[in-house]
Amino acid sequence: MTLGYGIPLSEVRSAVSIALAEDVGYGDVTTLVTVRASTVAAARIVAEESGIVAGIPAAIETFNQVDPNLRIEVRRQEGSPCEPGTILMEMEGAARSILTGERIALNFLQRLSGIATLTNRYVEAAKPYPVRIVNTRKTTPGLRALERYAVLVGGGENHRFGLFDAVLIKDNHILASGSITKAVESARKFAPHTMTITVECESLAQVDEAIASRPDIILLDNMDADTLKIAVEKAHAACLKVEVSGGIELDAIPTIAVSGADIISVGALTHSAPSLDISMDLHKVRIQQGVASPP
Repeated sequence: MTLGYGIPLSEVRSAVSIALAEDVGYGDVTTLVTVRASTVAAARIVAEESGIVAGIPAAIETFNQVDPNLRIEVRRQEGSPCEPGTILMEMEGAARSILTGERIALNFLQRLSGIATLTNRYVEAAKPYPVRIVNTRKTTPGLRALERYAVLVGGGENHRFGLFDAVLIKDNHILASGSITKAVESARKFAPHTMTITVECESLAQVDEAIASRPDIILLDNMDADTLKIAVEKAHAACLKVEVSGGIELDAIPTIAVSGADIISVGALTHSAPSLDISMDLHKVRIQQGVASPP
């Protein structure tokens, strides 16, 4: 089963399970010794700053794994904008369960909404141009599927998932192979015919060699604007797609996009996105009389 934007439910369940095991361990000690099992409450998850909402399925899954009896109402859908004070979710049920799931649910919401928000800024900057904004493999270990999903929620697109689904010949591969030509020839010979072959180039001389070797995509890395424009023209004249990468900041997007590049890959979407400020508050708490601890 897949959720919106194509993420498998199994990926969400697995990530949540690992996060809860890490955080809760043998039990939420603070909650267990201060909140009676019979205490019930309602809670709101609220955005404290503007952004794009992502991670609602992970938050729901978190509370479901903690306590499937919690009643959850989603108030803001994935990919929708939020402002300070926007209620994203509400829930009712055992106060212990709500408090135990709080941090992990917020971690997913804050992290994924942060990625979606930053991605959306890059996408908006590129909107006047026919260029695609994509993520890279610079993701948090173990969370790649969810972080790629957040990029999609923010309006971006995904690059290869891992090392197994496309050929990307970078500087060290070129050095180890002997040359761009030899690397591409070997890739053509041994890689599955369904895989694209991309060659990373850092100079116009490498662009010329790459064009002669006929990959599918030429990746231009860390080039200045003038060199970039010439490289794009050369590649397009040879009917090759062009990807641009290399520490690309938001204010550089228009300059790169106007060069005619087809794809801009941005590691910052996942490795440098600040988490969106999101909080949870209890209300309508019905505290049972008696001692605070166990049932």
